Amino acid sequence: MPGRFRSVLSHVTKTALFWVGPLVLVSLVDAGAGPAGAAQGAAAKQAAPSGTTRTRTAPAKSSTATSSAPRPPARSTRLARARAAAAARARDLALPHYRLDASGDLVPDLRAAAAIIYDPETNEVLWEENSQSQRSIASLTKMMTAAVVLESDPDLTQAVTVIRPDVYRASTTKLRSGDRVTTDDLLHLLLIGSDNAAARALARVSPYGSQGFVRRMNEKAAELGLENTRYTEPSGLLSGNLSSAYDMARLIAMASSDERIGSIMRTPQYTIRTAKRRLISVHTTNQLLGRPDVDVRAGKTGFITSSGYCLATLLRLPQGGQEVAVVVLGARSNAGRFVETRNLFTWMSTKVSVLFGAEPPLAPQLLQ
Repeated sequence: MPGRFRSVLSHVTKTALFWVGPLVLVSLVDAGAGPAGAAQGAAAKQAAPSGTTRTRTAPAKSSTATSSAPRPPARSTRLARARAAAAARARDLALPHYRLDASGDLVPDLRAAAAIIYDPETNEVLWEENSQSQRSIASLTKMMTAAVVLESDPDLTQAVTVIRPDVYRASTTKLRSGDRVTTDDLLHLLLIGSDNAAARALARVSPYGSQGFVRRMNEKAAELGLENTRYTEPSGLLSGNLSSAYDMARLIAMASSDERIGSIMRTPQYTIRTAKRRLISVHTTNQLLGRPDVDVRAGKTGFITSSGYCLATLLRLPQGGQEVAVVVLGARSNAGRFVETRNLFTWMSTKVSVLFGAEPPLAPQLLQ
């Protein structure tokens, strides 16, 4: 193995192991032995009339040796094996995966369907895999929903009454029909808790109305040059909301440049009180937010069956303060989208001297 490759791989692996560890919990389970065979019962006593001798009948012995059929593993053993297999998959997921490209450079070995690292300042793609492939994007849709809501500069203190169509089969929501909240509250529920009823209510009370709102989402996508992006509704529940990693990287950079959106995307939790004095609390779905080793400037998660687990983030590099958009689409698990993003960010941190002219960071030392 060339010395340069071995040195870079060691640096990237140590850095990524330090960062991804807290996302994966591995349980060590001892496999239990199956239960022993049943004990033989005592021979039945032969009844005898009073005054006569009782005799004990010995069990008959077979003239040929017999062997019992193999027993299936005990339930505890099967559970232990399943847990061990899940732990092995989690360990494999947590470890950084890299490969050599055609030019001999060490690059990420992606396990998700598509991903990109994008520089919004220069519009340069720093790394990508399948970044132009059109895919279902689930709740990443809500970034455009927020952008369309705010382009008309609405009164954020305006009260909105939630109605039954807003909450009907909304899947993810803490709102109820009859709740009265502000537009600002709805935006926080939309971007922090990924509330689907909030998306519907915001579209409904917009100047465009519900159907006109979706048309405006598509018009705005065209204006921004998001060629692979199509919207069918404002929440992301339907698989017809389509885009690409490249388009989502550009969108999160654009949307979060509006501080009304960016500040909400950096808020870990939010509590509101409805007009009926009911408290609603939401917590961010972005597990990278608030971690000391990743400076998250904006982020949005998304998941439905057809999209897989998605994550769009805007991250600030520790060297020089450059911001990069990292988007992962179609990850295999909830934890996987965050692990993939951290692995890409780790790799990106080793390349800053080449891409930005800054000194790369020293790899954090593993805890002893």
